[in-house]
Amino acid sequence: MAKQSTGTATIPPHGISKKADSNSIWQVILASSAGTVIEWYDFYIFGSLASFIAAKFYPQGNDLVAYLSTLATFATGFIVRPFGALVFGRLGDLIGRKHTFLITMFLMGGATFTIGILPGYETIGVLAPIILVLLRLLQGLALGGEYGGAATYVAEYSPDAKRGYYTSFIQTTATLGLFISIGVILITRLGLGDEAFKEWGWRLPFLLSLVLVVGSYIIRARLHESPLFMKMKAEGKTSKNPLKESFANKENLKMVLLALFGATAGQGVVWYTGQFYALSFMEKVLMIDYMTCYMIIGVALIFSTPFFVVFGSLSDRIGRKKIMMAGCLIAAISYIPIYQAMHHFAGPIKEVSSATIGANGSVIPAVMQAVNPNVFMLTLLVFIQVIFVTMVYGPIAAYLVELFPTRIRYTSMSLPYHVGNGVFGGLVPFIATYVVAETGNIYAGLAYPIGVALITFIIGSLYIKDTRGVNITE
Repeated sequence: MAKQSTGTATIPPHGISKKADSNSIWQVILASSAGTVIEWYDFYIFGSLASFIAAKFYPQGNDLVAYLSTLATFATGFIVRPFGALVFGRLGDLIGRKHTFLITMFLMGGATFTIGILPGYETIGVLAPIILVLLRLLQGLALGGEYGGAATYVAEYSPDAKRGYYTSFIQTTATLGLFISIGVILITRLGLGDEAFKEWGWRLPFLLSLVLVVGSYIIRARLHESPLFMKMKAEGKTSKNPLKESFANKENLKMVLLALFGATAGQGVVWYTGQFYALSFMEKVLMIDYMTCYMIIGVALIFSTPFFVVFGSLSDRIGRKKIMMAGCLIAAISYIPIYQAMHHFAGPIKEVSSATIGANGSVIPAVMQAVNPNVFMLTLLVFIQVIFVTMVYGPIAAYLVELFPTRIRYTSMSLPYHVGNGVFGGLVPFIATYVVAETGNIYAGLAYPIGVALITFIIGSLYIKDTRGVNITE
């Protein structure tokens, strides 16, 4: 770990590049955040449209199997994220932060746009799900390189005493990306109507990605490289082999493993439970109509997002570890009663339309729906879950950046982050939905995130050290 700072600001090295000094911290945050929001938007519209994708890209006959297949495809994007962290983390430590996250942005945008124009199963048969999985893998690779670059870039411009505060703005991007994806889907669906949206309108949110990526590139291209990286490069101190230095060095590998099991694994499951699984649970288990579900999630996200900055800033004063561990523990203890309360406030489920015979002779099943959900209480319960998210996620970028040296920072921090979020967190919707389907117990799926969050709390409380006040230039 780097040397403890006196709390004074990190001064960009003069004589290296006046261009690097010309970027204000707010320019850096705005440009980095804009691109990262778009990458998260691209990544999450897939999950938000899982039921529509299931109908188009997988053979029909069993809706649950098709939906689980889509969730599995969704999960592949998470599982491959650690490989993206290795590939692009290495590039970021070799050639620089800025150029690397420009590459990842175009890779993500291209894959997302292609999903929007990909023919379905009825047109190209088994090639449809195969190509879909490949595009999802590209999305995961891109996101595996994006976050570490953006977080490192902002952190290396930030003063030591306010690093939690400034990097917390990057932490809002995942939630904002989810919020924008839900908003775009909702507007498109309302504008086109259910039938047109189901037939072809679901493609529009994917196609919009191309416009967003071009706009983000224009903003990001004006930035200069991180001053810490430029200083290191000018002095000839960049790593020749970031992967070897990160994972063959026992001391650094120990830090990577502690960061994973003592911080990011629990953070990942809390993030995906509080936002993605909450949406899936309301829509698929509680049978609340999609409009109400999106409204509940959207309002909860609007009111909770500022708390990323609140807890990021608080971590500059009392430390990163205390807040993250408290978030994991409170979430683990609270999930069962929260989801029981969600079930209670969803109200009774009734048949709102009877089974009918379609034009092609197929049976259209009856529609079951919660008829009188308490929207206010459901929104409050989701809001509470997202507060847990802000506690574990707000400080974590600063924690990871401060844990590793500049020469291998991009590589070292990216891997535990993306294994924790991509594997442990990203599998929450699939594992929880599968366990509920297998057991018939609507709360059984929560065992997975509760277990991981508790493991992280125990390991993190015992073994990780706080990084607040570290001077990352040392």
